[in-house]
Amino acid sequence: MLKIGLTGGIGAGKTTVAQIFEVLGIPVYHADHAAKHLMESHPDLVKKIKAAFSEQAYANGRLDSAFLSTIVFNNKQKLELLNSIVHPFTIRDGKEWMAKQSGPYAIKEAALIFESGSQGDFDKIIGVFAPPTLRIHRTIKRDHVEREKVMVRMENQMDESIKMKLCDHILINDEQQLLIPQVMALHQLLTAAAN
Repeated sequence: MLKIGLTGGIGAGKTTVAQIFEVLGIPVYHADHAAKHLMESHPDLVKKIKAAFSEQAYANGRLDSAFLSTIVFNNKQKLELLNSIVHPFTIRDGKEWMAKQSGPYAIKEAALIFESGSQGDFDKIIGVFAPPTLRIHRTIKRDHVEREKVMVRMENQMDESIKMKLCDHILINDEQQLLIPQVMALHQLLTAAAN
């Protein structure tokens, strides 16, 4: 079974692509959802986050995402600290999940595959590309945030052109080219490669 990474910048459309693969019967691990779940449920991770960001990071036993976001999205060092705490737990959880999958291939959808240094865990990496203006528009609409906040998040991510050069396959999600045929073609390629 092939282990496939799926990545791209904020607002590129990773989730949409992942959903198309899921419709095709391919199992997908969503790293963002898994990280949020682990940040609330894994006692060792909760302890480390509280130690780094104070007890205020949790309210009534739940992660206070708004509190944490205010700190990390305005401070690159704090964001790197949070990532350095959370990534090992999510990477381990993703590997355990991947080991239980069957079929021609399985996908881990994660924004920070290269940034976390986990690219070596995959046989192939798919990049989802969209132009910056479209990514900004999508993120504002999806997250109900101001443009400035989206810009800060984008600045904290790896340069998109560099990220795409590191990927084995690129899907263009620019609302000009049809996305489903691109995914279907890649699905056939990956299925053939796995056999």
